[in-house]
Amino acid sequence: MELDALILSRLQFAFTIAFHIIFPSFTIGLASYLAVLEGLWLFTRREAFKTLYLFWVKIFAISFGMGVVSGVVLSYQIGTNWSVFAAKTAPVIGPLLAFEVLTAFFLEASFLGVMLFGWRKVGPGLHFTSTCLVAIGTLISAFWIISANSWMQYPTGHIVLPDGSLRTENWLKVIFSPTFPERFAHMALAAYLTTALVVGAASAWRILRRGPEPEAKIALRMAIGMFAVVAPLQLVVGDFSGKEMLQVQPAKLAAVEAFWETRREQAFHVIAWPDRATERNRFEVSIPKLGSWITAGSTSAEITGLKAFAPQDRPPVFIVFWAFRIMVGLGVLMIGLGAWGAWLIWRRKLEASKPFLYAAVAMGPAGFVAVICGWIVAEVGRQPYTVTGLLRTADSVSPVGAGQVSASLLAFMIVYAIIFSVGVLYILRLIAEGPTPEAAPDARGEAPGNPLAALEEGRP
Repeated sequence: MELDALILSRLQFAFTIAFHIIFPSFTIGLASYLAVLEGLWLFTRREAFKTLYLFWVKIFAISFGMGVVSGVVLSYQIGTNWSVFAAKTAPVIGPLLAFEVLTAFFLEASFLGVMLFGWRKVGPGLHFTSTCLVAIGTLISAFWIISANSWMQYPTGHIVLPDGSLRTENWLKVIFSPTFPERFAHMALAAYLTTALVVGAASAWRILRRGPEPEAKIALRMAIGMFAVVAPLQLVVGDFSGKEMLQVQPAKLAAVEAFWETRREQAFHVIAWPDRATERNRFEVSIPKLGSWITAGSTSAEITGLKAFAPQDRPPVFIVFWAFRIMVGLGVLMIGLGAWGAWLIWRRKLEASKPFLYAAVAMGPAGFVAVICGWIVAEVGRQPYTVTGLLRTADSVSPVGAGQVSASLLAFMIVYAIIFSVGVLYILRLIAEGPTPEAAPDARGEAPGNPLAALEEGRP
């Protein structure tokens, strides 16, 4: 494979977006978790909820900042490496991204300062409202990003001008592309699962190191409650998304399942080794008829195989097939972990079960891996198009040389390796330290050990 400007630009965008997506997928869920914690503290006045809030809000602040910085890189990269794509699709996608800034980013930026630095400066009602608005803002941001991406997956509500550029004809059809509802729900649930797994892992680690402290016990139970409910729900939403994919993106579905032939009673390939050159699976472990039932709801349904599409219109099968199975496999493990944890809570043996606590710690990064694999399925599965059926990836790249792209890719790799590694290590260090109960509160119920007190009072 020749490393030309196209391949290098794709690698660069994949590298930067993989770094970026781990932060929004964490902060979306964490913002909602913080709103729940503060609401519970205001309702019960139980100090454990306040301690957890003040601990996780520090993690949120760092993660949110890193997400914003890494997101800015993506917008510049579209202009430098994908200028043809930007020029042709800007009348459609540009407003969607502008709506995100106007409705989500401004909301987050306005109330994030109150949330982080207003603990001692505003009333509890206003502070709680700010936390809730930041949480809502993260979901609104996800709404517009998924909307833009869903339109790229299956474009509707547009017209194509004679010069090949695109214009909007119906904004509602652009915003609510057929793939949008399931994909937005899938991403939101993935964010909540990611946060729950991190909180669960941090709490389990704290219990293993220091015993069942009240804050760790509460956080672990809240995490188990979240992924015990959300993980099975995510499976249902994923099933709806797969059935929608069958209708609007049959080539992607065929790649996801490694179906080469068009036939009824397709088998489900548990594992396989797809070979694009020979147009077959070199090795496969399959369950007869299950593939048609999973994808179409009927064992007798006819499913289109990859051979029905021209070779140049087929997605890279191997990558999509295995990314999907890693994502689903981790999802099944999440369901199992949630059921296990719920059973231990019912038996009142949660903190005493070291195997479960170690399993919870090991599953901490699973949400991030599943999210990245999900985006690989979505983006690589759309190939060879940036906008399905309208604009090929090869026709979207900027007129730049391979040397220029390789130099910028190398620079990104070095900078990201230094800055983001330090940031992630610092977050992990904070998580390892865990929440610390505050000292005696003052008359307002504020503790002198507030982790944000130094910032609030203007001290370094």
